[in-house]
Amino acid sequence: MPLKERVYSVLIVTRTEKFSISLTALLSPSKFSPVKTVTCVSEAKRALLERDYDLVMINSPLEEENGSKLAVDICTGKNSCALVFVPREQYLSMSEEIRPFGVFTLPKPTSAQMASQAIDWMCATRERLARYEKTVSTVKQKMEEIRTVNHAKWILIDVLKMTEEDAHRYIEKQAMDRCVSRMEIAKNIIATYK
Repeated sequence: MPLKERVYSVLIVTRTEKFSISLTALLSPSKFSPVKTVTCVSEAKRALLERDYDLVMINSPLEEENGSKLAVDICTGKNSCALVFVPREQYLSMSEEIRPFGVFTLPKPTSAQMASQAIDWMCATRERLARYEKTVSTVKQKMEEIRTVNHAKWILIDVLKMTEEDAHRYIEKQAMDRCVSRMEIAKNIIATYK
């Protein structure tokens, strides 16, 4: 999907309505939807359990914590991008603390232009993560197919006393003759002889 057509879900975590209004003004509804705002870490965690968000923006500090732990948890446990707006005097230390986990930081106050640029960076990073997720999923599926086909081969070798080559050819030929995948043939073999 081209980047222009992509719509990103957004979670804003802030104690102040003013921050939420300012940030939401930068988020075009045609590109960012839904946009949900919560006021504390516990609400953010509940929202993240209900659904995944592409972008999570945190206005530090929050009531329970400064937001760094929440951001790190999001970036290590989900495929979301997190941005923490940090008070200028804490920016360097917090940025150094959470940058290794892939968390973006911006000092505040910040300009609308800088916040828009950071949001664009987050969108670009989310696209890269989405491609990575797709690759990982494809590799996992391929590995599962290899395991299943090998399991079926060993059943044919053990039960029908085929050689490994014959078992391999049998599965390939059955898949071609029936116009189905090797995985489907392997599953049928496993179900038949187990």
